[in-house]
Amino acid sequence: MVATKDILEPGLEVLGISPFKSKKGEEYMNARMREHFVHILTALRRQIMEEADRTVHHMKDDLVNYADPNDRASQEEEFRLELRTRDRERRLLKKIEESLELIREDEYGYCEVCGVEIGLRRLEARPTATLCIDCKTLDEIREKQGG
Repeated sequence: MVATKDILEPGLEVLGISPFKSKKGEEYMNARMREHFVHILTALRRQIMEEADRTVHHMKDDLVNYADPNDRASQEEEFRLELRTRDRERRLLKKIEESLELIREDEYGYCEVCGVEIGLRRLEARPTATLCIDCKTLDEIREKQGG
């Protein structure tokens, strides 16, 4: 079993952000914590935007009209996969903006269904999370059951 710490730190390191170290007795989602998550969310947004720019340049620079149908099909498939990834990232950008708005409204970090704390480590792993782990689990069970 992999420790949660091992999963979280590499992701935050990619963004250049250290995991939050709470102080004993520190109030949940205080100004220091909110600032930490603003930092994570803006770094994630910046990373997505940079990747989108790279994709645009790559597609412009690498656009070749291959005579061989197999080469052309390979290029089209590569572009299709890149665009699919960018579409997922576009949806993530919307969630990032919604999360930043929740921070501004002092509602970030609380489950939108039951109102309990989502938790720092869960938010660091998934900063756009809006459900606590229990509500998310129930949501996934309902989804699997088709309801």
